[in-house]
Amino acid sequence: MNKTLLGGVAAVGALLGGAAVAQDQQFFSIGTGGVTGVYYPAGGAICRLVNAGRSEHGLRCGVESTGGSIFNINALRSGELEFGIAQSDWQYHAFNGTSRFEEDGPFEDLRAVFSLHPEPFTVVARADAGITSFDELEGLRVNIGNPGSGQRGTMEVVMDAMGWDMDTFSVVTELQAGEQAQALCDNNIDAIVYTVGHPSGAIQEATTACDTVLINVDNDVIRALVEDRDYYRMATIPGGMYRGTDEDITTFGVGATFVTSAAVPTEMVYEVTKAVMEGLDSFRELHPALGVLVAEEMVSDGLSAPLHDGAAQFFEEAGMMD
Repeated sequence: MNKTLLGGVAAVGALLGGAAVAQDQQFFSIGTGGVTGVYYPAGGAICRLVNAGRSEHGLRCGVESTGGSIFNINALRSGELEFGIAQSDWQYHAFNGTSRFEEDGPFEDLRAVFSLHPEPFTVVARADAGITSFDELEGLRVNIGNPGSGQRGTMEVVMDAMGWDMDTFSVVTELQAGEQAQALCDNNIDAIVYTVGHPSGAIQEATTACDTVLINVDNDVIRALVEDRDYYRMATIPGGMYRGTDEDITTFGVGATFVTSAAVPTEMVYEVTKAVMEGLDSFRELHPALGVLVAEEMVSDGLSAPLHDGAAQFFEEAGMMD
């Protein structure tokens, strides 16, 4: 057989081999949030680490921009997504069938993989609204977030605790996270709420495009909420992080968590967990909000659902389980 023929056979073999590899690869999606928040780049960072090793484990990861925490959990439940990022409070409510998940009942197959960054409940108001505290939102034009988002769900919990309803505000909007900064600076609303990791591109947009201030969310009602719920904690947004707010802001918050379903294969969850934890130094550098992550805390902080067997397997092998 001449060299030309040999080369042709080799080329065909390579193509067939490549096709076989492509067929063997398993694709999965991560549900995140709006593109200006932290969930979307955090999901992208996870995919970047997973895809770097796809020739070894055969997994390919993609990121989907979604409505946020509650949407992601519901998509896991229906099997439309393999993984999602969700606030720690909504992980708790979904697993236990409480709050927004009461009608559908407990999502007993919800599984935790690891925790991510802290997410303070953040209120940004136009400077000309003249307010300095959360209580003063009454009578103003407020964006409470789109249905299905964590920010909307948390705002509804806070409103209920405060004895507020939609009539408390002069105007209520349901804009997605990526739309609210422009609405604020166009003077269509007076304030926005966002449960998000910091620094946040969306908050930076709102504070640089017009004159705004971050507002303290700290009163007896908020303190009682934190005291009564393990998934909440008091939080501080450092002064000077955003234009217009030089002093530290006191608020409360949750944690972002990475979740999946018991229906997702153990090997897939194991490889995703391994990719992130073994590449944690690189992971922290992929977004400023991820820079505070501590490996030991990621195993348990804010995780109400049981660990997926694949995640538990990695953590046990790595000596990270008690």
